[in-house]
Amino acid sequence: MSGQDWQEGLRPETLAIRAGIHRTAEQEHSEPIFPTSSFVFQSAEEAAARFAGRSPGNIYARFTNPTVRTFEERLAALEGAEAGLATASGMAACLTTFMGLLQAGDHIIASRSIFGTTVQLLSNILGRFGVETSFVALADPTAWAAALRPNTRMLFLETPSNPLTEIGDIRALADLAHGHGAWLVVDNCFCTPALQRPLALGADLVLHSATKYLDGQGRTLGGAICGSAEMLTGPRSFVRTAGPSLSPFNAWVQLKGLETLSLRMERHCQNAQALAEWLEARPEVARVYYPGLASHPQRALAAAQQRLPGGILSFDVRGGQAAAWRFVNGLRLLSLTANLGDTKSTVTHPASTTHSRVSPEARAAAGIGDGLLRISVGLEHIDDLRDDLLRGFAAMAVP
Repeated sequence: MSGQDWQEGLRPETLAIRAGIHRTAEQEHSEPIFPTSSFVFQSAEEAAARFAGRSPGNIYARFTNPTVRTFEERLAALEGAEAGLATASGMAACLTTFMGLLQAGDHIIASRSIFGTTVQLLSNILGRFGVETSFVALADPTAWAAALRPNTRMLFLETPSNPLTEIGDIRALADLAHGHGAWLVVDNCFCTPALQRPLALGADLVLHSATKYLDGQGRTLGGAICGSAEMLTGPRSFVRTAGPSLSPFNAWVQLKGLETLSLRMERHCQNAQALAEWLEARPEVARVYYPGLASHPQRALAAAQQRLPGGILSFDVRGGQAAAWRFVNGLRLLSLTANLGDTKSTVTHPASTTHSRVSPEARAAAGIGDGLLRISVGLEHIDDLRDDLLRGFAAMAVP
């Protein structure tokens, strides 16, 4: 085999199992883990060449590790990217992207409908270093255009959004960004490359929290950035210097997760669609947010840029926070946790957990009310999931 040329033409399901493999002299079938902090050089000349970048090869596990590299190459292949860069968590991927590409005086336009911690990173931390962020409505292209400034360097969004599953028009925003000389960065955590490939729609970089669907079983933390090798130069330098590195063990676990990604995502979507349709008929529910529903205002756009609607849904219960908390406390099967993308179904109350550090005004502007609940639909039997939600509705009826 010459390089990775043999991967040309392979389907995503095959790439998720085969891409990035570099067998050692032991001829192992499963990818090895290299739990080492450093690597040995054969001579002083070789060490100098490695550190100077004149010779490829491993140097120090903070920024070069074979297991991590296999994960990077496999995920990049799935995203249709030239290169990948792994990080210690999804938030580390966000920070690495911003710190590796931006400088004081730059301006970001971000969707208002993004993860609450990402809002804090943009507003409170990057703001202290002179990078300003404007937040706009995800689904309003005119708002994105109106927010452009001469110093706008990046447009940033999640699609579908967290937690309301709004859809951003990736191709339209890519055209807008490129017409202004800016980059479009898309968080693809909710869909994964099994359902959506933002680079093919014009995005410049794709971000992941590998903690979620890529691992798929809630075992490890990890993050990743995929794009061109040139665009990853700055972020790669940041990882080398600042050290938000993915551990070899976590990289190996996430590699194993990638092997079943397509299968899992299909079942997540199947269960989520069934639950969303069922919830929409419940009298206790004011509204359901899921891109696979006919009632979703951007169903057509979701169908155009996603293979399936996804495994996340949200819904507003009547009665506000008190009713939402009674519902959650009445559940026995669903796990009350902030994680998502697990084989186990999880539920959270965004206003008091994932978005609790966002101001009430900002939450209201993003449509995150006190009665909103988010479910990451897992792989359990659909009847068992419905039965558990019935327990929650029963608990809601008891003040």
